[in-house]
Amino acid sequence: QVHLVESGGGSVEAGGSLTLSCAVSGNPVNRDCVGWLRRDPREEREGIAAILTSSNTIYYGDSLKGRVTISQDSSKNTVFLRIDNLKPEDTARYYCAARMNNCERLLRPEWLYLGLGTQVTVAS
Repeated sequence: QVHLVESGGGSVEAGGSLTLSCAVSGNPVNRDCVGWLRRDPREEREGIAAILTSSNTIYYGDSLKGRVTISQDSSKNTVFLRIDNLKPEDTARYYCAARMNNCERLLRPEWLYLGLGTQVTVAS
């Protein structure tokens, strides 16, 4: 089993930045790929970024490319997502997700494990 716990969401003004954190635990074999996706108010989900933790290989989806940075602190089993220049349309619930491998599929998004999410609200 794999557990993912997100933190760092909140309310910010447009143009600001946020760093979300995902604490990862459980069988490392099942969670080599860890990433982020979001669900907007229309209930549509999209993949944002993913990292293959064993090799630090990074993948970005198209929607927020250029405004997001994914990173990890392997000593703390934590994956971070920094979002810059936030816009009102970035308002969504952001989820940490994991799968055994194949980060490109996580961005579709297709995941095996999903956290409960953290809400990000961007005011104009």
